[in-house]
Amino acid sequence: MSNDWVDVCIQGSLDTAELLSRLDDATVQGAWENEGEVHLYWAEAQWSEERLAALRAALADLTELSQGQSLSVTLVPAQDWNEAWARSVKPLRIGRFVIRPSWEPAELGPRDLEIILDPKQAFGTGHHATTRMLLEWLQQDIRGGEQVLDVGTGSAILAMAAVKLGAASAVGVEIDAVATDCAREYVELNHLTNKIGIVTGTLADLPPARITPNVVLANLDRQTVLSLAEELANLARRGTGILVSGILSEQRDEIVGRFSDLGLACSKQREEEGWVALTFLRPESCDGEA
Repeated sequence: MSNDWVDVCIQGSLDTAELLSRLDDATVQGAWENEGEVHLYWAEAQWSEERLAALRAALADLTELSQGQSLSVTLVPAQDWNEAWARSVKPLRIGRFVIRPSWEPAELGPRDLEIILDPKQAFGTGHHATTRMLLEWLQQDIRGGEQVLDVGTGSAILAMAAVKLGAASAVGVEIDAVATDCAREYVELNHLTNKIGIVTGTLADLPPARITPNVVLANLDRQTVLSLAEELANLARRGTGILVSGILSEQRDEIVGRFSDLGLACSKQREEEGWVALTFLRPESCDGEA
């Protein structure tokens, strides 16, 4: 039986986590985002025209393929697999953070913070603008001692980043059991198991003691943010920021309007590569109470 691999490269703006969710294919063996490209990997023995058709259908559900977005399929010989990873996955710097795979060394400065991520089925990696914007905001907002809740944690990169910046603890919640398995591996790889808990399920599955955060992170997609908006708003106690990403620029007003209806104000926003990140706070009344 062949031990070769199939590398599917998709070029263009894409929400990779949502693509994997729509694809719902347990045979995907790895995934990686890199500078406007998404790579998905299958064992050659598990690859077929039917899987390609399913991938194209999932892409079509997300966005209309345009001249700026293309898909290519490459066979990677088994003996070249590690070399292929090493070529395609390089250390990434975002402010103080250096994000790298375990096999790729990186030189660190005295203030640098390292996060080790090997390609798996959990996102994000920091390459996508939606994750990158929140990583940059965390470097501004974390002062030390915070309790962080990361909703839709994926790879747990945001939870790990917050703790490395000085947050006291973080909880990542994720409905995808494959992603939570990956997240736990990443947390252990980065020696953060004593400060980060990963929960498989929804916000409703969290014990009350674990949902009193100072910072809430929600790097999701439009539909998921809208469906969770009321639950997220309920977490916005006095001074608690709700940091939302995964939103396309044209979806901004709808998201802001929904949170406004729930009593939250958009205190900060930024845009990058057609995506927006938004911070919501509950305004204080005149007597200082939220």
